[in-house]
Amino acid sequence: MVVKDVITWTSIVVAYSRSGDMRSAEEVFGRCPVKDMVAWTAMVTGYAQNAMPVKALEVFDQMAALGMVVDEVSLTGAISACAQLGAVRRAVWVQEIAERTGFGNNVVVGSGLVDMYAKCGLIDEARKVFDGMQEKNVYTYSSMIAGLASHGRASEAIALFEEMVNRANVEPNHVTFIGVLMACSHAGMVGEGRYYFAQMKDKYGIMPSADHYACMVDLLGRAGLVDEALDLVRSMTLKPHGGVWGALLGACRIHGKSEIAKVVAEHLFKLEPEGIGNYVLLSNILASAGKWDEVSKVRKLMRKQRLKKDPAVSLFEGRDGLVHQFFAGDNAHPRTQEIKKTLLELAAKLKLEGYVPILSSIVYDVNDEEKQRLLIGHSEKLALSFALLTFGSGCTIRIIKNLRICDDCHLFMRLVSRVESVEIIVRDNVRFHHFKNGECSCGGFW
Repeated sequence: MVVKDVITWTSIVVAYSRSGDMRSAEEVFGRCPVKDMVAWTAMVTGYAQNAMPVKALEVFDQMAALGMVVDEVSLTGAISACAQLGAVRRAVWVQEIAERTGFGNNVVVGSGLVDMYAKCGLIDEARKVFDGMQEKNVYTYSSMIAGLASHGRASEAIALFEEMVNRANVEPNHVTFIGVLMACSHAGMVGEGRYYFAQMKDKYGIMPSADHYACMVDLLGRAGLVDEALDLVRSMTLKPHGGVWGALLGACRIHGKSEIAKVVAEHLFKLEPEGIGNYVLLSNILASAGKWDEVSKVRKLMRKQRLKKDPAVSLFEGRDGLVHQFFAGDNAHPRTQEIKKTLLELAAKLKLEGYVPILSSIVYDVNDEEKQRLLIGHSEKLALSFALLTFGSGCTIRIIKNLRICDDCHLFMRLVSRVESVEIIVRDNVRFHHFKNGECSCGGFW
């Protein structure tokens, strides 16, 4: 093109963003001679949609600093970034901008704020935003229902669904039912889950998708009905995707069904040949069953496929708003020695309270002493230790973890919440755990 205006430059930025190539989008944006609000917004939303929340917020910061007008789209991108990052201070800051720019009552922005606060661990703040909204649509209700479900508040989620369809007269969609079924799954409400699964088709004419089946498989599997969950998968009229088989494999891990796990894993290996998590989960299930020869075969297969396990990482937002990152066995943090010293003192204190490390949380064929060493270095324990160092007792600590919390860390957090008089909120890749006074909101069912 001989003449390129801001619209054509921005169109290329959007195209690269949508194809997941943010490096090229950055390059084009950098060369754009004139950057208007739409161009900046394209970068904010591009980063947010490509799971790069830190970058999204950096660009949103720059945009605001340059005096660019903030619109509904850029705000929604920033809100999405805050939700991914789980950064509380950032979340509050973004809401203040929404209120200041007059978008506080916008139904799209409001629905995003509900989702953001729920994913930051502030479920009561999410409910406050929800209750204060003058206009609510199916997305607003669905966000609130899913938020309550992820925090283990199943009864509230179901009550809100009933309010939505009976009093507010808002028609549910397929996303709404995923939230309802998730709520049932996280609380072990099998009867209720079956009822709403049937209602979805019979009353509202919504045909179950593979995602709905995944929720039902998860519900049955967590409740120990693994054989029934397998029968449900085999009876599906549509092809099960990785999420369906993955839910069943997760159930096999919880209930030690190593033989079913092998069958399920075969399907997953075909559907997701590069899905490292499936190999790791099968390996862990077989290890827990003491089938070390089969563990060796799975790990050999992983090496053949050149797959590498995702490292466990936990995030914690400090007083200054900076997000600190901890990996399992990490020595990279500048205060590593203090963190480890505090952690060992904490473990000794918990042992006086009856804490016995759950060695089965380590699935490697190593001696008990090595298992204890590996357990104490788990990323969420390091994040917790740093939080106690910087915040002290009597505070609320929020930790975000990329993988499921293990049994030992769950017990550890529960006991720390009692002896240190702190509330600990952990968001893992499945749900939120609120630890307070020695108890967890999940009731041991996760």
